[in-house]
Amino acid sequence: MKIVRMNPLEKKESGKMAAFFDIQTPDEIVIKGFRLVNGANGLFISPPDQKGKDGKYYESVILPKEMKSSLEKLAIEEYNKTHK
Repeated sequence: MKIVRMNPLEKKESGKMAAFFDIQTPDEIVIKGFRLVNGANGLFISPPDQKGKDGKYYESVILPKEMKSSLEKLAIEEYNKTHK
């Protein structure tokens, strides 16, 4: 898995949102719309989501825990390289 686009945001315009990014799987499938969020315990990733008919948001990409953890590490490293 690799990050194909990292779009860091300025703090004043983004609130807790640090960046948007897209990933590419080993099978060359690109998944767009991941977010890097600055939370109470540091940066974490948030997968793309959609608003349901009930007004709640639901993740549209479900990742296994191990994959989410490795993607989070990869995204934070890429963010730190592009946002100085």
